[in-house]
Amino acid sequence: MTYHGRLVAFRAKGERRYGAARRAGIVDLWSRRRARWPTLREAIADGALRGLVDEGDKLGVDFAHDDIAYEIPIPRPEKILCVGVNYPDRNAEYKDAQAAPAHPSLFVRFPRSFVGHGAALVRPFVSSQLDYEGEVALVIGKPGRHIAPANALDHIAAITLGNDGSVRDWVRHGKFNVTQGKNFDASGSLGPWLIPFVEEAQIADIALTTRVNGEVRQSDRTSRMIFSFRELIAYISTFTTLVAGDVILTGTPTGAGARFEPPKWLAPGDVVEIEAEGLGVLRNGIADEARP
Repeated sequence: MTYHGRLVAFRAKGERRYGAARRAGIVDLWSRRRARWPTLREAIADGALRGLVDEGDKLGVDFAHDDIAYEIPIPRPEKILCVGVNYPDRNAEYKDAQAAPAHPSLFVRFPRSFVGHGAALVRPFVSSQLDYEGEVALVIGKPGRHIAPANALDHIAAITLGNDGSVRDWVRHGKFNVTQGKNFDASGSLGPWLIPFVEEAQIADIALTTRVNGEVRQSDRTSRMIFSFRELIAYISTFTTLVAGDVILTGTPTGAGARFEPPKWLAPGDVVEIEAEGLGVLRNGIADEARP
């Protein structure tokens, strides 16, 4: 695995920190830069990610990989926007004979519903239907409203991976929304790191794969998305101002556990891995929620 250009948020020695992930370990940039950038969110707002990468390349490591706990890369983002049904085969899964939608389907998630790489996704005691959805996630760097598609990629600061974990029976609790099933505490994950966005080739046509216990469940390419990265940013910025640190999860391929017969729900002991070319592997186990 190549480690160049990976910025990570983590906890070590009782402190939330950030740094550069290197093959030999983690460079603690937070201890050196926290007065100016308390978190990676402030560094993103200042356009400082590439500078942090360069700094991390020149310093020795401060922590071994096993000595840290990964956090979600962006603490307290103002918005986490998620795209539903954004791959052709995913649209076909609904078996409603409808063509691809004219506009993206969107919903929001709360930061508390995500954990970092290596942490356990929590299966709530009110449901056994915890499911996985592997996605590429965009992190906004340059604020904007009514962004033209031609300029949309200029607003991306970094890329990461997401598991849009869903509690399926709670997705349909209400008549018109999916909010409940998408926001159980610690039901999804983000990470493992931020990779500064440099050019469209980083994301335009990359393989996205989800494995459960080593078995490939989801596999597709971003070039097949119904709504491109440019279109998503342009559309979302029509109704809301995108700000630095906002996260957009861009949709998942076919193959979620709910679509099997019988369904393949996640359970303690399972390991979910989300992998995309050039972006690494986001890995999480599963744990049951403790009853109050």
